[in-house]
Amino acid sequence: METPPLGRLKHYLAGVTDNRQAWKVRHPLTSVLFIAVVGTIANGGSWEEIEQFGKGKESWFRQYVDLPWGAPSHDTFERVFRWIDGKEFERSFILWMREICQDKELGIVAIDGKTMRGSGDKTTERSPLHIVSAWSSANNLVLGQVKTDEKSNEITAIPALLDLLDVKGSIVTIDAMGTQKEIAAKIIQKKADYVLNVKKNQPRLYEDIQYFIEEESKSQFNEVEHEYSRTLDKGHGRIEKREYYLFNEIEWLSWKKEWKNLGGFGMVRRQISDTKGNFLHEEQAYFITSLKSNVNNFAEAVRAHWGIEAMHWSLDVVLNEDRRTVRKDNGAQNLAVLKRMALNILRANATEKKMTGPQKRFRACWDEDYMGSVLRDM
Repeated sequence: METPPLGRLKHYLAGVTDNRQAWKVRHPLTSVLFIAVVGTIANGGSWEEIEQFGKGKESWFRQYVDLPWGAPSHDTFERVFRWIDGKEFERSFILWMREICQDKELGIVAIDGKTMRGSGDKTTERSPLHIVSAWSSANNLVLGQVKTDEKSNEITAIPALLDLLDVKGSIVTIDAMGTQKEIAAKIIQKKADYVLNVKKNQPRLYEDIQYFIEEESKSQFNEVEHEYSRTLDKGHGRIEKREYYLFNEIEWLSWKKEWKNLGGFGMVRRQISDTKGNFLHEEQAYFITSLKSNVNNFAEAVRAHWGIEAMHWSLDVVLNEDRRTVRKDNGAQNLAVLKRMALNILRANATEKKMTGPQKRFRACWDEDYMGSVLRDM
């Protein structure tokens, strides 16, 4: 089998500082991190399982990393991931993905948070760790993450994440918690556009947009300039119609100048019925955006934001993130990076497009040729 280059992944893993006492070190840090990434891809759900995988595939691993004392023990994996600097590991991940995506369009960049359930501890009243991630719709990859201690801290975590990312030319989407003036300004500073969800946490915006929509809808929006698009999806015995409205005539808005490069606001109306035409459900959502036209781009951004929710689902269902109990030191933060690295590698592999995530992980744990193909371009 041709040896995969793996140059980019190993390069950025090698950039993580080794804080261990040198005289006690047997296993090179890059080797420990590399086996942890590969072991996680290959169905490893605990440090004990990754130890067994490393020992069972030791001769295979020797093609890529130095193992002067054989494969590391589970205690070594646990200590390393507790002690390495979480921010530095996050940054290595972001730089790795920046190189992977450097010649590709990012499309829609969705930013959202996810709580790691297994990192909390009720006995010590320690809150679970909250991870804010950025996801690229065009590449179906996680671009990076930063950790926060509370969901409410997303407001400060999002600008910190944007500072680390290259989102130039993309459209950044964020849910209502991230609809903040400073965040909008940061996105524009990064030479990107924004589509931000508006809910009642921004009462002035929400009430003005809601009143406008209610009044203009009485005339079916015939008396106001706007762009319109519609999609119709059928499946699972339901028909879902989505209507997208984009309004760019906004000189009348008293708060227009408070939002950097504000180009307009939009509304999405979602109607669900059964195949017989019986009405089941309707809901509306409001957004502000820097887009000054093109309702199709607005519609794509709103639809694509769902992709980050699918990514969160994959972390739980495919990689069992919430089932893993890790609470000490930097362990939970670094485990979150490890899981996202593994998920990206699995998603980037196009060798077996029809295989599910769990099927890819199962095959990778025994088929060395397949594992090599999974890793080849990373």
